[in-house]
Amino acid sequence: QGITESFAAAIHALNSAQLTDGVIKRSKRMIVDTLGVGLIGTRTDVFNKALTYSQLFNSKEKSSIWGNSDMSLPAHYAAFVNGIAVHSMDFDDTWHPATHPSGAVLPALLALAEAMPRKPSGLELLLAFNVGIEVQGRLLRFSREAQNIPEFHPPSVVGVMGSAAASAKLLGLSALQCSHALSVAASSAGAPLANTATQTKPLHIGNATRRGLEAAQLVQLGLKGNPDILDIDCGFGIYYRDYNPSVMPGCDDSGFEWTLEKQDVAFKRIPAHLGMHWVADAALAARAKMEEVRSFEPREIIRLTLRVPPSKYINCPLPTSQHQARHSFQFNACSALLDNKVTVDSFNQMQINRKDLKELLSKVIIETPADNKPSFENMYSEVELETNDGQHYAAKCNTFYGHWRKPLSQEDLIQKFKSNASAVLTSEGVEGIIDVIENLEN
Repeated sequence: QGITESFAAAIHALNSAQLTDGVIKRSKRMIVDTLGVGLIGTRTDVFNKALTYSQLFNSKEKSSIWGNSDMSLPAHYAAFVNGIAVHSMDFDDTWHPATHPSGAVLPALLALAEAMPRKPSGLELLLAFNVGIEVQGRLLRFSREAQNIPEFHPPSVVGVMGSAAASAKLLGLSALQCSHALSVAASSAGAPLANTATQTKPLHIGNATRRGLEAAQLVQLGLKGNPDILDIDCGFGIYYRDYNPSVMPGCDDSGFEWTLEKQDVAFKRIPAHLGMHWVADAALAARAKMEEVRSFEPREIIRLTLRVPPSKYINCPLPTSQHQARHSFQFNACSALLDNKVTVDSFNQMQINRKDLKELLSKVIIETPADNKPSFENMYSEVELETNDGQHYAAKCNTFYGHWRKPLSQEDLIQKFKSNASAVLTSEGVEGIIDVIENLEN
């Protein structure tokens, strides 16, 4: 059995009876978090630009735009703009090997479900969602390079494949059609990391969820691609230099186990690149150590040393926009030190332009120790403050709260959702969504 054939067979044959309690619990946490960050993301500039563009197109098919009850679009454009909303603040979940799994799948499924003549059940939605997540998890393990920082932004590569798989599952495509859906989607994969820290980065998720959905819909109309797309180096293998694919166990295979069962996701407490969570927690701990012996006075700090992994795209000494700030070790460390917290409001323009922040940023020194690898599984951040009287206060973070090794409690996850969703919805709407997702399988 070929690699693509095995994936297609599994996508087609997996059934809801195989969803374990652990997978259902974890995927519902992912869904509620994704909806929350997507809802608050509808208040961003990049979302509004994408929505204005998408409204140029009209169709009889209508799917809802999150946070805008009076607007609807064709399913693929609804998926596009809602996907952008999810990643507009870099607030969405992160997996290992690195990708943002939920944002590439959920917007496509909700838009598609709304446009289908027969509305799928909550259990069918859960199954399709987990199929999309599973395909991403399997593909990420085809490359050791994916464990660290690859050449392409990961959700633009595996995310579009997950969207195609999930959409194909919800549409009930045959096994052969599922292989073609993966093939068609692969031709829309890949986005350069050069657009990190710009308004274009959220489009990587928007494009992934939209293009995967379109691939499944095109195949439903008879479009075909290379049925061996995962088997060959010049197929999906083009995105990884050390591509080493393996078959996906079938649903009748006793060896099948959901990747999500074995590997939890990280949920972010602050709307910033995942690497920022280590440095923010280390900075807060360093400030706490200083406050054990003296009051915290930024003007007394003469040097601020950050020991972080080497990474060009999240090393931004003097950010001038919110997107740069979300990808700046320096900004997040200094914000945490000055305010004793990092929040959604930390990234507004007024906060970015603060004089005291810029003064502290000028004192930052970046060091990249040889043992600090650019891997979300193994990296650490250390923050050391040196004061004008020669004292040093340092703290190191190996695992931040929210990491898959130290997951958010259900209470804190729901509180994050409420805080985000309440920026758009009434309290009744917020509680209604929580109730629906808690009982989604029913």
